Amino acid sequence: MTLTRKARIVEVGPRDGLQNEKRAVATATKLELIDRLADAGLRDIEAASFVSPKWIPQMADHGELMRALKRRPGVNYPVLTPNLKGFEAALAAGAEEVAVFAAASESFSRKNINCSIAESIERFDPVFAAAKAAGVRVRGYVSTVIACPYEGPIAPQAVADVAEALYARGAYEVSLGDTIGTGTPATVERMLAAVARVVPVERMAGHYHDTYGMAVANVDASWRFGVGTFDSSVSGLGGCPYAKGATGNVATEDVVYLLHGLGADTGIDLDALVDTSLWISGVLGREPGSRVTRALVARRGELVTAC
Repeated sequence: MTLTRKARIVEVGPRDGLQNEKRAVATATKLELIDRLADAGLRDIEAASFVSPKWIPQMADHGELMRALKRRPGVNYPVLTPNLKGFEAALAAGAEEVAVFAAASESFSRKNINCSIAESIERFDPVFAAAKAAGVRVRGYVSTVIACPYEGPIAPQAVADVAEALYARGAYEVSLGDTIGTGTPATVERMLAAVARVVPVERMAGHYHDTYGMAVANVDASWRFGVGTFDSSVSGLGGCPYAKGATGNVATEDVVYLLHGLGADTGIDLDALVDTSLWISGVLGREPGSRVTRALVARRGELVTAC
């Protein structure tokens, strides 16, 4: 008897998806989005980023949001913290899980956070120490794992080196981000193979952007490699301000549809997720960024007409 393999989705829409919206999104809207995602079965929902409002104005309400959040048993609400100051503010607001981020590209690191890769990782040492003392879990992000907008292709070993540094410091999981979405199954598999030599596969996660339409294929390749956790954003919200032309994260609906087709158990209600995608897209005044949502909505219309 073959047991159903479980897949874990880390929903990053409320943070990564909304952080670059030019128009301010109300705190109440963010809270409702988080609630709707939880209703759909998401159990890991990245809620906010504790960075300076000077750099990301959309996240200026991070403390207010975390304090107003109606926490549900069994649901995790991680937040992004770039340094000790951000961690302390997140802890004061009730955060129980945080994420730190580094790049596999020196140029991207300097453009993004104005320091080298080594310096960025050193900044996290006090965060890891404070998190351990407070009993807070830390997740690590590595960006530009396939290519950099300034340097071009990134060597898989460079990715492995950064992932190993974060894992060795105490990150319970390392999320591997194709920031500008140039990855293909072949390049992703080579990167995963390098990282798997220093980080257990069960501690790796895929975070793929869909610039070239390859994100779902890369999730498929990663799943077959053995990765069971994927970051995604409802309706494909998000992008990267430091990568010209980079589109948003892979849509959560598309990832769930794929994984269900592969026989995986996500615990997510796809219809409820599609409804959430339609709702937030309407709030933001745009069409849903998910092919699955657009297809299912069209099908719903056909069925209604046929009746």
